[in-house]
Amino acid sequence: MANTIGVIGDRDSVLLFKAVGLDVFFETEGEKAQRTIRRLVREGYRVIFMTEELYTQCGEAVAQFKSEAFPAIIPIPGNKGTRGVGMQDIKKNVEKAIGADILFSEGR
Repeated sequence: MANTIGVIGDRDSVLLFKAVGLDVFFETEGEKAQRTIRRLVREGYRVIFMTEELYTQCGEAVAQFKSEAFPAIIPIPGNKGTRGVGMQDIKKNVEKAIGADILFSEGR
């Protein structure tokens, strides 16, 4: 059975994932990365990790699959560090689920 976890990003950021047996796709342009996402979905990938930089460029494809059970498209920091994109998504999902910002509210 083919791997069901893919990683998309620039070579320096995602090459290490190949060493642990994940399928790696080198992309640096948002439009190409969106095509890669759609191809991976057709091929049955269940989890797609993407560098935060590409994730922010792939809003259309990410939004298209956000309401679906699969694939889970998860932003990861690139080789230049985090931009906070993943944490922003977690915050939005918590607010959506319970109706309040309990993770980052002031006064704690």
